[in-house]
Amino acid sequence: MLKQNLQQKLGLKINPLQIQLIKLLELPTYQLEQRIKEELESNPLLEEGEEKPEPEVDIKEDGDEVDYDENSQEEDNYESSEDEFSLDDYISDEDDIPDYKLTASNASKDDDAREFVLSGGISFRENLVEQLGTQHLGEMDRKICEYIIGNIDDDGYLRRDVENIVDDLAFGAGIEVDDEKIESLLRVVQRFDPAGVGARDLRECLLLQVKRRLAETSTPALVNARIILESYFEEFSKKHYEKISKRMRISDEELKEAVDEILKLNPKPGGQISDSSVPGAEKIIPDFNLDIVDGELQLSLNTGDIPELRLNKSYVNMLEDYQKNSNSREKKDVVSFVKYKLSSARSFIDAVQQRNNTLMLTMTAIVQFQKPFFQTGDESKLKPMILRDIADITGLDVSTISRVSNSKYIQTWFGIYSLKQFFSGSMPTSSGEEVSTGELKNVLKEIVDGEDKRKPYTDDELVELMNKKGYQIARRTIAKYRQLLDIPVARLRREV
Repeated sequence: MLKQNLQQKLGLKINPLQIQLIKLLELPTYQLEQRIKEELESNPLLEEGEEKPEPEVDIKEDGDEVDYDENSQEEDNYESSEDEFSLDDYISDEDDIPDYKLTASNASKDDDAREFVLSGGISFRENLVEQLGTQHLGEMDRKICEYIIGNIDDDGYLRRDVENIVDDLAFGAGIEVDDEKIESLLRVVQRFDPAGVGARDLRECLLLQVKRRLAETSTPALVNARIILESYFEEFSKKHYEKISKRMRISDEELKEAVDEILKLNPKPGGQISDSSVPGAEKIIPDFNLDIVDGELQLSLNTGDIPELRLNKSYVNMLEDYQKNSNSREKKDVVSFVKYKLSSARSFIDAVQQRNNTLMLTMTAIVQFQKPFFQTGDESKLKPMILRDIADITGLDVSTISRVSNSKYIQTWFGIYSLKQFFSGSMPTSSGEEVSTGELKNVLKEIVDGEDKRKPYTDDELVELMNKKGYQIARRTIAKYRQLLDIPVARLRREV
C-alpha cells in the first residue's frame, strides 16, 4: 500500500557555476591561460575580444521566441553573407543524428584529463648511448654496456651490484660473463661525460671527477683532494679536519684549498642533462603586481596573455532564426546544442570574472594586513597571520582563502613572494609581544650566518642566544626551524 508523507532533510548542493569557480580559483595565471584556450577551442559560442554589451536573449524552452534588446545591437552587421559560415554547413540530411549525441564518455565531468607533451633536448641515457657509439667495442660488449647504462639512475649513479648484473645478463639475455668483465666495461662507461657518471657511491663519483681534472691539469690542491677521497673520506664526511691535516702532514691552508676543490665537484652528475631535457622546476609567473606610486601601494592583477572573453553574436543571431523555424527534429537538436553551449559560455565568462574579483579582494586584504612589510620590504615586520584573519576581513570562507593563496605569487618592488609565505603562526616574546614564526627564522638565520665557522654554535648555544634577544624558544623548536631553513647541525657547518 502506497503512503504519502513529508520528510525534512538537510543537504548541501553546489551548482555547476560554483564548482567551476572553485576549480578556477586554484589555477595560477599560466594555467588559467591554458584553461581558457581549451574552452575557446571546445565552445564555438566563446570568442576572444573586448567586453561589449551583449544582447539580452530570452531562450524559451519550447523554442518559440527569442527577445532581443535593440539598443545592444552593434553597428557591425552580423547577418549571414557569402563569406560567413552558417549552421547549414554542419547539417546534412534529415535523418542524421547530431554527433554530440553519439559520443559516449564514462569519465566524470569533474575529471581533469589532460595530455602533456614534453619536448626537449636529448635525454640523459640517450646521451650516454650516443657516446657509446664512438667506442670500438664488439657486439657483445656493446650490449653489456647498454644494459649497464639502462641501470644507471637519473642522478648518474649505478646502484645495482655487479653480481646482480651478471645474473640478469645470464638469465635474461643469455649472456655469460664474469664480474671482471662487467667491471672493465663499467670503467668504459665511467669515462663518458659528464664526469662521475656510473659511480656506485658518492666517494667514487667525486674521485672520478678529481682524476679527470688531474689528467687535464695537476695541482697540489687536486692531488691532496684525491688523497683525501681515497684514504680519508669518512673523516672528510664528518668534517674531522684536524685528523686529516695531522695524518697527511699538511697545513690548514693546504687542507682548505683541497677541501675547496672537492666542494666544487658535482655530487649528482646525471642532473646536468636530465634536468635540461625535462625541466624539474616550473617558471614562476606572478599572479599579482604590487608597486609604489606616489608613496601609495598599488595592487594589480597580472592578466598576462589572458584574452578578454565574449559571446559570439553570430551564433546568437543564428539561434534566433533556427528557433523560429525549428520544425524538423534536426533543427531542434541544433537549437538544443547551441542553447547548451551558450549557457556554458556565459557560465565560464562569469566564473573567470568572479575568480579575478575574489583574487583581488583576498590580495587587497593581505596587503592591508601586512602593509608595513610591503612598504619597506623588511621581513621582520611581517605580522602573525592565519587564514582565518583574511577570511574575517573579506567575508569569504577559510577554504576559499586557502585556494586563492595556493600556488599564487606576487611580484613586489623588492622581490617575488609566494602567498603562502605571508601566513604563519605566532609566538610570544619575553616582553609579551606576539611575533611571527617567520621573524624567528630570520633571526635564527642571521645568528648562524654570523657565527665563527671554525666553532659553530650548537643547538643549546642557539637557544641561549635567542633567549638573549628576547625570543623564548625551546631546543626542539630550534632544531625544527634549522631543518626548515636547510641549516645542518653544528658539526657539519664547520669549515677549515
